[in-house]
This record gives sequence, C-alpha cells and structure tokens, in this order.
Amino acid sequence: QMADPFLYNTGERSHYGCLGHEVQIDYLKAYVCRPSFSTDKAVIVVHDVFGWQFPDIRYIVDLIAGHGYITICPDFFKGTKPWTSTDHWADFSDWLKNHDPVKVDKEADVVLKYLKEQCGAKKIGIVGFSWGGMAVHHLMLKNPQLAAGVSLYGRIVRDSEERYSLLNPTFFIFGEKDHTISLDQIFLLEDKLKQYCKVPYKIKVYPGQVHGFAQLKPEDMKPDDKPYIEEARRDMFDWIKMFV
Repeated sequence: QMADPFLYNTGERSHYGCLGHEVQIDYLKAYVCRPSFSTDKAVIVVHDVFGWQFPDIRYIVDLIAGHGYITICPDFFKGTKPWTSTDHWADFSDWLKNHDPVKVDKEADVVLKYLKEQCGAKKIGIVGFSWGGMAVHHLMLKNPQLAAGVSLYGRIVRDSEERYSLLNPTFFIFGEKDHTISLDQIFLLEDKLKQYCKVPYKIKVYPGQVHGFAQLKPEDMKPDDKPYIEEARRDMFDWIKMFV
C-alpha cells in the first residue's frame, strides 16, 4: 500500500472567497474567472483529485486571471465525487479507474470550443496539478490547439515513445521530496524528452518540496517553503507569458 500522497493536510484549510463564478458549458460545470480588462488569451486549469470546487484550485484560477488571462477550471470528473481526505487510501486505485487522467480529451474539446466561441480566446494554454498534471502531459501530446502547458507534479506513468512527442512547449514542475515521483523518473523523463521532443520543454525540481506544494494559499504556506512556492508560480507564469 502506497503512502497517502497528499502530505498537505486538506482538513485545516483557511476559507477562500472566490473572485469568479460558476458556469454550465454543455454537459460540464466550470469555474471561470476573468481579468479586469478584455483579452483573447486564456488558460485552462486542470484540478487535482480533490476536484474543481477545492478552494486551493479556485485560488490558483483567480491568481492566473489576475495575470491577465480568461481562466477556467472545468469539472473533469463530470459531476462524480472527487477524492476526499476522509476517503480510504486502499480504495484509491479503484477510484482512479473511474477517473483516468488520460481520458480528458472530450472535456478539453468542449472547453476549448467554449473559450473560442463564447470568450473570444485566440491563444489558450493549460496548467494542471497532480492528477491534472498527468492530464496536461497527455493533452500536450494530443491537442495542438493548446499553445503551451505546465504540468505540476503529475505522476509519470506508462513509459513509451508516445509519451515524449509533445506538440507544443511544456514545462514540468516537481518537488524534490515528492514521494509519489522519484528523482530517477524525472531524470528518465528528461533523457527521453531530449531524444524525442521537437518543441521547447523545461523540467525543474524545487528543493525540499512535497507533492502539492505549488497550490497552497499564502496563509497555508510554511515560511521555509514560501520562497519555492513563489518561485514555482513565477516560473509557471513566465512560461505561459512566453508562449500564450
């Protein structure tokens, strides 16, 4: 049995008052936040196992919108129950079978269509955390409409050549102390990308950081981690600004 990968305690989170609003897009619910000025640039945020309503992910959506992007986090679980901190870890693999992070193509298409047709978006990037990081890795191999991707601590699975032929620039963020992803796996990813990847990519490991580090709200950060969390976010924004 694996250790629980979510070292951050999801039970003791500060309340978060959101800046955006919820919308219905086709069969999906989504949380949307817009910047204060009009723009044709957008970012899709892919949530982690705790789902689209988790306060930390909404905080990230609002943060990205504050940088000038129409930002949207759809419910990639399509109304089914997200994982919760009270669920039993032994059941996780069963839960995951019904929530496969590589089966997100249809949802991504629905959201891309909405962003283009309803929001006037011309350039669209994607950012995903943990489960969402795996989804981003998959989508950057499959969907040329996504101008750039940032995958934050998505577990590295299924080694095959198809995993490395990224279509557009992709940035992989990892925590050094993430016990769900070994440094060996990260080095292997880097080797394979060197071999097969034809577009810009970047891999960065942040010292001392555990799984989930980059999505904490300011009041939930530990002082020692804060500089690394802020650096990871700056790096994420630099990547998006470069390509979206």
